[in-house]
Amino acid sequence: MTAAAQPRDHRDTTAPNADRTRIHISTAHRPLTKRPLKLSDALDFWSFAGAAANVAMQMARPGVGYGVAESKVESGSLMKHPWKRARTTTQYLAVAILGTDEERAAYREAVNAVHRHVRSQPGAPVKYNAFDRDLQMWVAACLYIGFEDTYQLLQGRMSEEQAEAFYASSSTLGTTLQVTEEMWPATRKDFDEYWNKACEQAVLDDYVRSYVDDLLNLRMIHWYLRLPFRKLLQFLTIGFLAPHFREQMQLKWSAADQRRFEHLFVFVGFVNRFIPRPLRHGGSHALMADLRIRLRRQKQLV
Repeated sequence: MTAAAQPRDHRDTTAPNADRTRIHISTAHRPLTKRPLKLSDALDFWSFAGAAANVAMQMARPGVGYGVAESKVESGSLMKHPWKRARTTTQYLAVAILGTDEERAAYREAVNAVHRHVRSQPGAPVKYNAFDRDLQMWVAACLYIGFEDTYQLLQGRMSEEQAEAFYASSSTLGTTLQVTEEMWPATRKDFDEYWNKACEQAVLDDYVRSYVDDLLNLRMIHWYLRLPFRKLLQFLTIGFLAPHFREQMQLKWSAADQRRFEHLFVFVGFVNRFIPRPLRHGGSHALMADLRIRLRRQKQLV
């Protein structure tokens, strides 16, 4: 299920649409509450299941992919410091969704301090700058897709009204960086239009594909941790990738694979309903507590 090297011009030319840019959700919504849904309802520990897929989606945009793969900021390198990078990313998500305006501003400045060093060199084949708002918009959109997909896999496909309520507070995924409120699509329908159009620019080449392949094979962690989890990570990652992204990664996925993936989440979603919410969502609140301690003690956030 790993990516195989192919000629650089091996690309799919079909225009992206919802069937190709989104994963399939087969089950109807099974609400745990009658109140309007919120993005914070998706803060479940099962959201980590799609984390590697979300990184692959983000890196499919060349400016993001080269920015990550070529970054000289070693302290934030996914391949050299995977646990620190995981903590930083998940804490960013917690702050963006649960934090106050002041906490988001503090985290934004901490991220900015790192991003100032992430830019392409003169003459580089792909130009990028970590302060590029269009690239940050793409990253934030991928993060939103990840939350929506995980929530629907666990709880079932939302209605249009539910999806609109769920989407309503999502702009902070981008505005906690440099994305302005005006850049964030106003409605869920507007977001769909942005997403399908933006996916036209999500095209992997061999260089970035190789980097993502290292991630899917867990080459950044010790072999004794890699062996028991690699196959599961690959299965979950490919399942969380829509057809457009699987093709860019040159990954195989059969109808039988899709059935196993859907059955897994029907089971997980059922079991999840009996796990108390504080346990399912506790990690995000622990990250917020850590952030507030760091702020009080004036310690480094990123």
